[in-house]
Amino acid sequence: MDPGLTRCGVGIVDVASDRSATLVHVDVVRSDPSDPIEARLAVIAAGLRAVVDAHRPDVVAVERVFAQHNRHTVMGTAQASGIALLVAGERGLPAATHTPSEVKAAVTGYGSADKRQVQTMVARVLRLDDLPKPADAADALALALCHAWRGGAAVAASSSLTPAQRLWRDAERLARR
Repeated sequence: MDPGLTRCGVGIVDVASDRSATLVHVDVVRSDPSDPIEARLAVIAAGLRAVVDAHRPDVVAVERVFAQHNRHTVMGTAQASGIALLVAGERGLPAATHTPSEVKAAVTGYGSADKRQVQTMVARVLRLDDLPKPADAADALALALCHAWRGGAAVAASSSLTPAQRLWRDAERLARR
């Protein structure tokens, strides 16, 4: 998840053991900047809960909040990040955070890549006809890819589930295809 108070990117991918990936879902949860903060956070939480409940991911990866000069932007991002981590916790999902430079390096090979480079590589990896837009959606997909490629999905999924739960999860995945 690419947290933001106005636009919170959500991306779900299936990643195979050979690192190939398939798009499952991508969206942006939006809140109205003119609404009070509590209403905006409630909208983000409801949107994230709906996506998690519909797609039941194995793990949640969230962009780690980093220092910026604009404190107002950092606060909104941190609040949205907290909501994403809360939703993961409510659903019993393991969660991890990754810095923007970690994500960029994982997806493009360059930790200072620009938004367009990230969008281009995400589209290429997921074999999409068009670049994912807005950039928040591409960033969310890049986060999901980064986490899976770093072994996070496999480690989290295998260590927190019993063998029977893993079999059930795998059967559900096959049924969704």
